[in-house]
Amino acid sequence: MDIKSFRQKLIKFDENIIFYTMYGNLKTTAYTSFKRYCKVLKLQDDKSLIEKYKEVHAPGKVWSEITRGIREVGILDMEIYIHGNHVFMIMDTVPDFNHDKAMKELGSKPRQSEWEEYVSHFQQAGEKSSTPEKWEITERIFELDKI
Repeated sequence: MDIKSFRQKLIKFDENIIFYTMYGNLKTTAYTSFKRYCKVLKLQDDKSLIEKYKEVHAPGKVWSEITRGIREVGILDMEIYIHGNHVFMIMDTVPDFNHDKAMKELGSKPRQSEWEEYVSHFQQAGEKSSTPEKWEITERIFELDKI
């Protein structure tokens, strides 16, 4: 890749440098100790709704009250990936993060219930209405051996 192409793909986002390619995302972080949660959720199997869901999660589109609340409860970083109508979240938190307590606190933050209602139109969540109910925590089954 030439330097011009490299510069075009390098962006500044949320104080972390991210390099996007079809081969993966290179990301630097300011923290070295954290808890990581990985979660899954299924979207409606409708291409137009999936595209809209992607649009509302594009950089700068998530309501500021939502991202502020996420940080206030101890979430350091969050990424959402999509494959078909399945979404996968990676959530890094402070080391002493209490998931249940933090999700309850997040649910009480300004505009959080409004956001949940808004994005629920895109999701296959059944009767589940809040974030911790809809986003299911996955089980880690592999970790690369540390050398």
